[in-house]
Amino acid sequence: MNTIKGKHFFCSWSGGKDSSLALYHALQNGGIPKHLLTMFTQQENRSRAHGLPLSVLETQSQALSIPLVIRKASWDDYESTFLSVIRKFKKEGVDYGVFGDIDLDAHLEWVKRVCSSVNIRPYEPLWKRERRDLLNEFLQLGFKATIIVIKQGALSRSFLGRTLDQQVIIDMEKTGIDASGEEGEYHTVVTDGPIFSSAIHLQLNDRVVRDGYCFLDVSVGREIKREVFHE
Repeated sequence: MNTIKGKHFFCSWSGGKDSSLALYHALQNGGIPKHLLTMFTQQENRSRAHGLPLSVLETQSQALSIPLVIRKASWDDYESTFLSVIRKFKKEGVDYGVFGDIDLDAHLEWVKRVCSSVNIRPYEPLWKRERRDLLNEFLQLGFKATIIVIKQGALSRSFLGRTLDQQVIIDMEKTGIDASGEEGEYHTVVTDGPIFSSAIHLQLNDRVVRDGYCFLDVSVGREIKREVFHE
């Protein structure tokens, strides 16, 4: 893996557990964060895959003290839109892109191809690590995440709104899925962790079904402030 120490980076930010853990490792290894980049749907003011409203992502950005950049795109122009924004990042001096891929080769190949075209290096700190080990590390580090999307036919709607913990992981494994959710079985939103200066309180709202997924609509309640000490 390329060294990221002392290098400016953007983080491909879903707001979920894998991008949070990848960001944590980039920071621990001395990277300098410049942007969180989140792609939104073209039709709605929500993020792709996770369906998060802008207010939640902005609150995460504030708690992380990293500026948020969003871009809207359809699947047809997703790549060209993504390239356009990371090309601007490169001109600002960003050398690396941080991604939370674990072991899906197609994802890694796409990341390598688009980043190399603008001379940005991909940084994939979770790549090829054991899926269960990553879940354990995520929880042991003190991250908090809520399940907000489930794939219909993979998990029941009863998992929506549950906090990701060891019992939830066991319950998911009993259904026969891999609890990492790497195949899109579920998605999370992270509300606290070692890189957050404030814990985010979520308000859980309606459930919406679209495109084979059930989404739990969430909004920001209150932030639980705390003092952060830096060595």
